[in-house]
Amino acid sequence: MPEGPEIRRAADTLEAAIKGKPLTDVWFAFTQLQPFASQLIGQRVTGMETRGKALLTHFSNGLTLYSHNQLYGVWRVVDSDETPQTTRVLRVRLQTAEKAILLYSASDIEMLTPEQLAAHPFLQRVGPDVLDPSLTAETVKTRLLSPRFRNRQFSGLLLDQAFLAGLGNYLRVEILWQVGLTGNHKARDLSDSQLHALSHALLDIPRLSYTTRGQVDENKHHGALFRFKVFHRDGELCERCGGRIEKSTLSSRPFYWCPGCQKS
Repeated sequence: MPEGPEIRRAADTLEAAIKGKPLTDVWFAFTQLQPFASQLIGQRVTGMETRGKALLTHFSNGLTLYSHNQLYGVWRVVDSDETPQTTRVLRVRLQTAEKAILLYSASDIEMLTPEQLAAHPFLQRVGPDVLDPSLTAETVKTRLLSPRFRNRQFSGLLLDQAFLAGLGNYLRVEILWQVGLTGNHKARDLSDSQLHALSHALLDIPRLSYTTRGQVDENKHHGALFRFKVFHRDGELCERCGGRIEKSTLSSRPFYWCPGCQKS
């Protein structure tokens, strides 16, 4: 499943295609959404906001399209006169004079008024988004030490969208490797230096993944690029300590770690 950085990059692509341009055609597969199609003709997409793995498409008339890709949903950008040949089931089409964005296969889709958006159950449950530039490491540290989260093992906590939205499995294992912790650790047991390192890694690694993942490191002077240190690297040598990376299962998800430098 895509994690926060992938959802945000997808939103950037969708915004670049249609943001600020009048909608010339709108189509919804679900009956409950179809009455909104005529209301959106001539309106503009003012922005596409991510809340973890949910995407909020804001329109100039105040409505917001909520969508969550879950396992199978995917957005595509096409030319306005293009109808792709695919076995996927089309759910949403938002079209301008030049481009259209298409949502396939997703089932969790709603149209919300501002009042409904403010009270939406999923959005009420999720924590701060790790890609929100206003979120600081100090706030993350406060959440780690809060009564709600301080006794939770990191194996489950770092997958819980109520803690921080946008984290997922590859980010979980990369963050814990970066700070030398295991999935069995809890915030209550960490030293100040460990809490400091973890609070920063919880923001720095997702943000690095968002800004650089998929780029080729042709010039190291341009700064670090995101690459996997342990994820899907079981059996390989750890670049930090030379130990052998192992794979196990934690919180029902594959977990990759180095026993040599991630000490219980």
